[in-house]
Amino acid sequence: MRLHDLHVPSSFWVPLFCVVALGLAPGCICSQSNAVTLTPDLVVAGSPELLHVQAAPDSKLEGDWLGHKVQFFPAHDGRDWFALTGVDVEAPTGPSVLRVVVRSDKGALELSRTIEIHPAHYRTGSLTVPPKFVEPDPDDLKRIQAESQLKAKVFAASVSVPLWAGSFRAPVNAQPTDSFGTRRTFNGKLASIHKGMDFRAPTGTPVRAGNSGMVVLARPLYYEGNCVVIDHGLGIFTISMHLSRIDVKESQLVAEGERLGLSGATGRVTGPHLHWAVRWQDAYLDPAKMLRLNLDSVIGAAR
Repeated sequence: MRLHDLHVPSSFWVPLFCVVALGLAPGCICSQSNAVTLTPDLVVAGSPELLHVQAAPDSKLEGDWLGHKVQFFPAHDGRDWFALTGVDVEAPTGPSVLRVVVRSDKGALELSRTIEIHPAHYRTGSLTVPPKFVEPDPDDLKRIQAESQLKAKVFAASVSVPLWAGSFRAPVNAQPTDSFGTRRTFNGKLASIHKGMDFRAPTGTPVRAGNSGMVVLARPLYYEGNCVVIDHGLGIFTISMHLSRIDVKESQLVAEGERLGLSGATGRVTGPHLHWAVRWQDAYLDPAKMLRLNLDSVIGAAR
């Protein structure tokens, strides 16, 4: 599908008409809440969301939602603007406010709307793991703390343009499990929320990049085992854990489908598999929903 094949509701043109046709004075703000669309339109906790706004090519867009800065990028046609965002798996349900402001030399348009966040019904489960992963010794605690600081630094920075192009693809040729969002108990003591998708990948299964981007972490970690993190730009990251081998280096650019390493059973695991996570800023999104999100219509939008 091409960008100009997208169905565009007539309401998208109303804000532009307000600014351009009516010639609003600089600093004038008017509101048009139905000018921003979300895909999918039913928003649940853990859902990735593609935002779409129409604005003039010389516009500047800014936004915020759920305490996150929303960064828009223009498509090649110059009038379609997109942002790939999402709702954290632990986000509270109920109404939220999405604020978008379109600025031009004619003035500013505030395109705010209320977004209802619906509950997602995730499972509960329990696992038995080696005791050191539930009660780490002092040396392991030091390592865990250092790695926590490292990961915070990695996720704090992201390329300012989208490096991804088109829809995301599954990282392995293996059966996924319905594991995202599962409330887990480890050895009957430690409760957590599973923030990724597990694939039943035997040790040695090639693990590939789900989309193009830059490798920002490629090293062994205490809980994650051999881990590769890809920055896809504008706060979108994918994380591949428990690898038996890493085949890429940090700062390396990778294409969609490029091999990152081999699946394995390193870190806190009960057996070989691939844990694959999707993150937007500090929000963890459902990878299964990301794989179903059709982004081919905005392929290479900012390139």
